[in-house]
Amino acid sequence: MASIAEKTAESRADDIAILEDLERKILWLATWTIHNANHVRPNADGLKVGGHQASSASMATIMTALYLKALRPEDRVAVKPHASPIFHAIQYLFGNQTRAKLENFRGYKGAQSYPSRTKDIDDVDFSTGSVGLGVAQTLFASLVQDYLRAKGMSGTGLGHGPEGKMVALVGDAEMDEGNIFEALLEGWKHGLRNTWWIVDYNRQSLDAVVREGLWERFESIFRSFGWDVVILKYGCLQQAAFAEPGGQALKNWIDTCPNQLYSALTFQGGKAWRKRLMDDIGDQGPVTALIERRTDEELAALMGNLGGHDLPSLVDAFEAARGHDRPVCFLAYTIKGFGLPLAGHKDNHAGLMTPTQVESLRARHGVRQGREWDKFEGLATPTATLEGFLKAVPFIARGPRRFDAPRIPVPAALDVPLQPAMSTQQGFGLLLNEIGKRDDEFARRVVTTSPDVTVSTNLGAWVNRRKLFAREELADTFKKERIPSTYNWEFAPSGQHMELGIAEMNLFTMLSALGLSHSIFGERLLPIGTLYDPFIERGLDALNYACYQDARFILAATPSGVTLAPEGGAHQSIATPLIGMAQDGLASFEPAFVDELAVILRFAFEHAQAEDGGSAYLRLSTRTIEQPRRTIDAALAQEIVQGGYWLRRPGPNAQVVVAYSGALAPEAIEAVGLIAEDRRDVGLLAVTSADRLHAGWTDAQRTREAGEFDARAHVETLLDAVPPGCALVTVVDGHPATLGWLGSVGGHRTRALGVEHFGQTGTLADLYRHFGIDAQGIARAAQAMAPGRPIRHLRAVG
Repeated sequence: MASIAEKTAESRADDIAILEDLERKILWLATWTIHNANHVRPNADGLKVGGHQASSASMATIMTALYLKALRPEDRVAVKPHASPIFHAIQYLFGNQTRAKLENFRGYKGAQSYPSRTKDIDDVDFSTGSVGLGVAQTLFASLVQDYLRAKGMSGTGLGHGPEGKMVALVGDAEMDEGNIFEALLEGWKHGLRNTWWIVDYNRQSLDAVVREGLWERFESIFRSFGWDVVILKYGCLQQAAFAEPGGQALKNWIDTCPNQLYSALTFQGGKAWRKRLMDDIGDQGPVTALIERRTDEELAALMGNLGGHDLPSLVDAFEAARGHDRPVCFLAYTIKGFGLPLAGHKDNHAGLMTPTQVESLRARHGVRQGREWDKFEGLATPTATLEGFLKAVPFIARGPRRFDAPRIPVPAALDVPLQPAMSTQQGFGLLLNEIGKRDDEFARRVVTTSPDVTVSTNLGAWVNRRKLFAREELADTFKKERIPSTYNWEFAPSGQHMELGIAEMNLFTMLSALGLSHSIFGERLLPIGTLYDPFIERGLDALNYACYQDARFILAATPSGVTLAPEGGAHQSIATPLIGMAQDGLASFEPAFVDELAVILRFAFEHAQAEDGGSAYLRLSTRTIEQPRRTIDAALAQEIVQGGYWLRRPGPNAQVVVAYSGALAPEAIEAVGLIAEDRRDVGLLAVTSADRLHAGWTDAQRTREAGEFDARAHVETLLDAVPPGCALVTVVDGHPATLGWLGSVGGHRTRALGVEHFGQTGTLADLYRHFGIDAQGIARAAQAMAPGRPIRHLRAVG
């Protein structure tokens, strides 16, 4: 009778044989998907479709071992962008992808070039595309998992079930991206756990073969940050050969062979391997015999049997890593284009197999004409066995892995203690402080984060109340030593602020992870991130990435504009209002008054939870301005959220209307007072969101073009009050194009004022005058746009 060990070994061998068969199918499907898109499907515009056959092929074995054996339902994966065809092929075998989508790969509404949460149908955990961002996303997702577990938030069993592994499949050239190293440092600070990064070390980038010895640098970096490093260099065939007489000499040759030479010999094949090895280490003895025992084909298979292409080695390595929660970097040696005629060639990154080469691959894989999409065509294992194996794959055992979470009720109004004069940044801090006083589910779901500007963006009071998050308690030393301080920096598992180092890419990636918590983990959070407004541009790629994934968060950016006068041009933002308008998935606001901000912040919490909602960007200011004494009713609140309202409605004979945003409200109000004595019926339009106004206008135009001719936008309704001959003067502490489009709505002549060039140090009066956005500059523009008698309060320039 066979022993348990023998049965286990037999079962493992059977599994490996099935995995090897399925790996062949996955490679074929991915390769054919790309070939079909480039050479079979009609190409009306003649553009190259592409698809990265070689980069996909190097990941086939790794992803087979990972998805079909190692992963569990609670795990989440960011796939290397260029391995998208392999991912889609695996999902096709699982039944999560359709043939129609694969046939339309890189086409309209087909399977996407790079895995996309929002565009693909096949169980994408994290979108990838801009290299490096998906990698860092897994690290921050792991920190979010720790945050939820510490809070006992377990709507999907997370708090009681096994912790998931956050897995990134990383191209070796992707490791050049700086955001990855910023993330590594942040992960170390927070005691990162349960994170796997699997590096596809094929030693080829888009343009070249990578430098020698890079793996040693990778290993050193990861170990210095507390990661385990598992090097998968030799497959089972190579390890067996090393055990033969002469094997050590072969191993030494492999270890010292330059990357470029290894790639070139791989491309040339068995005869080239034989000649080179015999020339370099042939000894007419054991080494020669080791080489001569193998045919050219067997020798090529031996030399290509690197760790990243060896299923038993990969399965064992992943299984061992599941037994602990330390972060692990798997450095998997691979060959770019493995299993394809392109293997090893330095030009293979963007290369495509020719029809002749594909036909040769078809013959090798036993795929008949017309059966290219059949799931099990050409495989030796019986179909029933393969189907049974796939149905039992642990990763898909629980069905759909994308969750939802109940909406968190938002208070009918957000309390804020208004003062006669205050800034929107100050108001933001007071609003968060009031939320911090609450003892309800809404307050418990708010989580804040900031890149070392927590205090200077007015989150201090919130943090005093709700503490900083850490998995373990850490007392505030100043408080413990009884040293007076305004701030109480206590770290605790109950904390609701994630303090980050000063790296804006990390901020936006953290917001992306927090803002996907409802979908990834089944627990809804209400994330708020703060930073200085100009440094949005420093993290813009990660912000765009977060929005592309449909992460939901609130971004408070403050201070902003040249209104941050003493700081100079390096800290004064110009383009951010335009970024807010252009960024999909992000509703941008720039309130002037704190009561407006309270309405907008409440809307942002609702918007972040709405099925058709998104994230919100609040451009705030440190400038203290006089606050209006008024009650905001439901109608005014609605107008504030829609993007604008009349602070002073124009009369029927209006000659000039001034429209402003944000901190320039006092200048706009003063200018209207200067103008009103010499121009009739002057109006004053408060624009709280140029983004929302413009989006509404665009939507209304599209709706009318579709046949609904009575569709009206809020901005059109507002500007109905402006007579046809009236001129508009717009002003914003940012690029003038932010509001310059308003004249196009109703055909009004418009002068757009703003900031087009880098600022400098000075007082507010100095800089506003310099850029022509002070009251005098506004009045001067009004006089030019609406000729008539001179405006008596206008001072001469100079």
